[in-house]
Amino acid sequence: MAFNSSMSVISGKTSLSSILKSYSTSEREKAKAAVINKVRFEMPKQKGLLEAVKAVEERQNFQPMSEFVGYLSENTLDDNEFIIILNDARSIANQLSPKFTTLVEALLSQTWAYRSPEARKAYIRFCLDILVAHNKYLSFGINHLIALWIPHENDISLWQNGNPTAELEDALQAIHHLLDCILNAIPMAFDATLDAIEHSFPYYKKSTHIVVGYVHNMLQLLEYKPIFEENIMQLLMQNLIILDVHAPRTAIEELESDDEDNDDEDENKEEPEMFEMDDCKKTYLDKPMNHPIAHTLDICMVKLFNFLDSKNPQPLQNSDAESQQKTLESLKFLRMLIKAFDNVILPIHNTHHAQFIVFYFCSLKQCLSETFLASLWDKIKNPNCSAVIRQAAVGYMASFLARSKFVSINTLKYYLKELCAWAHKYIRDCDQYRSNGSLKANLVFFTVCQAIFYVIAFRSRDLTVDKRSLLFLQSLHLSALVTCNFNPLRVCLPAVATAFAGVTRAYQLAYCHAILERNARRKLATVYANETATPEETLDTFFPFDPYLLKVSGQRITPIYLVYQASEVENMNDTVDPISPSSNVNSATTSSRKRGDSEMMDHDIDDFILTDKRQRLASVTRSQENQFTYGLSPGFHI
Repeated sequence: MAFNSSMSVISGKTSLSSILKSYSTSEREKAKAAVINKVRFEMPKQKGLLEAVKAVEERQNFQPMSEFVGYLSENTLDDNEFIIILNDARSIANQLSPKFTTLVEALLSQTWAYRSPEARKAYIRFCLDILVAHNKYLSFGINHLIALWIPHENDISLWQNGNPTAELEDALQAIHHLLDCILNAIPMAFDATLDAIEHSFPYYKKSTHIVVGYVHNMLQLLEYKPIFEENIMQLLMQNLIILDVHAPRTAIEELESDDEDNDDEDENKEEPEMFEMDDCKKTYLDKPMNHPIAHTLDICMVKLFNFLDSKNPQPLQNSDAESQQKTLESLKFLRMLIKAFDNVILPIHNTHHAQFIVFYFCSLKQCLSETFLASLWDKIKNPNCSAVIRQAAVGYMASFLARSKFVSINTLKYYLKELCAWAHKYIRDCDQYRSNGSLKANLVFFTVCQAIFYVIAFRSRDLTVDKRSLLFLQSLHLSALVTCNFNPLRVCLPAVATAFAGVTRAYQLAYCHAILERNARRKLATVYANETATPEETLDTFFPFDPYLLKVSGQRITPIYLVYQASEVENMNDTVDPISPSSNVNSATTSSRKRGDSEMMDHDIDDFILTDKRQRLASVTRSQENQFTYGLSPGFHI
């Protein structure tokens, strides 16, 4: 009785509903059936790979081969099994015709890069023999090797500061060694490799370590196969452009400004000593850029800058012959780089960072920058080039001359003289009173004139340092440019026209303010008539070497990059009248800037429009808006 009563108590307890999830009997039976019915392949003790191939050859029996392929795909082989199978496959490599495609692809797909040296050696030998014997498998083999370049999503710990760990580097070296052997043994593998690299490039929104890891392997390929340099550099530029256009300057500045505000708040909460200690330990992984695509582009640019350093090695001995040989090698690489630049970057408007690849490499030697400028000048003066390409080349030359610290003053003066001579010849050759003076018909001429004004205004300190330099500026006959009937100042960016007018007024090189006043009256009439704040004709241009915003790679650009500084005389005479015509020009355009205008007008605090000027121009803008609302000013006549 006692036993029965205790059982009733126990049964009473078990009858309570449990909060734990329980499986019914039917569910358990289904799970057992799934495990039992799962197909598992075991490697036959007697009938291995050789027997499977023999069955196909003699009896057309594909069943053993299918079972063997299933075994390879379902199981992880140890090194001994791996070596035995691949040695057997290598012994009959000539027999593995296209009807054994599934078997060969299963063998080539085996994980091998992280195995023992003996297992790697067995795989490399089999892979070489099968690809040489049957070119049908070449495309699959190359694609499989290139796919091994791409890091997995969870491999971020294997890429420290953009570089692989020692274990990963060892595996990648084995992959590159096999690829090198294939390229040496099979000439037709060159095109297959290029196609595989192009189609395997990761999507631009992938994690940073995935894109950077792939770029790392592309540059690693160039170390043992420099024949790929032109194609790889062009492919890299194409993909960097994709990253660049998806990381616009405005988006980067907005996110970084928000981050700076947060940092300022944190500084007020923390002690200075602790902040300095933490800051010393930071890497780009601890404090990446807030824009994820910009961060990826940043680290890719670091990898490229390191590669460019290796293409300009310093001579080991102080011998003229060795130094000359190194210079010739650098010039050869630059010509290849310029060709890729012409095909990829030059035709694209308003990129922000990708073009600094050429900028950085030209900074390594004086002759490199001169070669790059010469290539741009050849395009500018070539009438067979399209106007768009010539306009882009002018923009690159002007921005390069203005921003690069490494360009000598003699080179700067030489190209200023050439540009002015070309502009004066254009004026003489045109019948100014009959020819069409529109912006579209004279696009290259107006762009060259703006380039001259921009460079002179930007480099005014260097170009007015002594009497000899002033005599050089006088020899350019700038007054003839600004007073010609084409009137180039009317289509220039207002910031450029204002800064140039200030320099020429300070040193009595030309008198632009009367022209600016006349242009301002005409533009004001146009603005009032069309109810818009944008003049009808303004050069849609950009200066490609405007300030570099990427954090880590920017540390390599800062020492070679020139920031705008007005000359001392300009600072002394910086008394812009808020109702002056030049101010009207600036205010009208600043309030509504055309798409594609230089970023210096809105974002660069180091450029022509200083802070105090911006405040005064803002007040002029408000006054002009009142004029547009209530009518024209009393002294204005159309």
